[in-house]
Amino acid sequence: MIYFKTKEEIELLRKSSLLVAKTHAEVAKYIQPGVTTKEMDKVAEEFIISHGGKPGFKGYNGFPATLCISINDEVVHGIPSSAILKDGDIVSVDCGVLMNGFYGDSAFTYSVGNVSDDAEKLMQVTRESLYKGIEMAVEGNRLGDIGYAIQKHTETHGFSVVRDLVGHGVGRNLHEKPEVPNYGKRGSGIKLKEGMVIAIEPMVNAGKHHVTVMNDNWTIKTKDGSLSAHFEHTIAIKKDKADILSSFKYIDEGLKKNKQFVLI
Repeated sequence: MIYFKTKEEIELLRKSSLLVAKTHAEVAKYIQPGVTTKEMDKVAEEFIISHGGKPGFKGYNGFPATLCISINDEVVHGIPSSAILKDGDIVSVDCGVLMNGFYGDSAFTYSVGNVSDDAEKLMQVTRESLYKGIEMAVEGNRLGDIGYAIQKHTETHGFSVVRDLVGHGVGRNLHEKPEVPNYGKRGSGIKLKEGMVIAIEPMVNAGKHHVTVMNDNWTIKTKDGSLSAHFEHTIAIKKDKADILSSFKYIDEGLKKNKQFVLI
């Protein structure tokens, strides 16, 4: 069942999503060689709680942390640990917040120090593909239009879209219907209607799309060991243009100041 949101509920979802965005910006300050992913997680948890929210992921289906932090060939769901970030790594950070009864959810892939041109291209194309999908997220289009736009953009640049993991509805539950694949055929799938709120989150591999689950039963990696990037926004379906409830503005401002990311 798809839950349609009122204007008032969408504004509550926006507040949760903007806290996620600001949490990302806070965590981004600490992303540098020598930092552990556990230290990043602690920063996020303290920031969320101090700003009136609750970590949306911690305890969800038993997940033990506030952030999902995935490095290099890890696609998603990496558990924060004593793992140390190294120069040249790329690190995907997925963050969720529960506030006022509604969730926010957004992901961003960061460069650590100086990364390769290939890694930069992967991150840039993945981020671009997210916005290609968002352009299609308007009333009257179908879910397949979103997936097709993402898949076409990534494959045009020689990358592949993960098939085993998808986006999702967002609301009073972190994961709601519908599922939002990052691949598909134009004109297929359910019709998009105003009041739907979904998370669009392309996960793109430099190699093939196949993935595997690690022994911790959470971390998902590329099967061929290639790099993977992940970007995600929570958006509300509107008639003419999607309403992006989350934001990369705070992240971009901070990274531009730190000269850690080339803006697109």
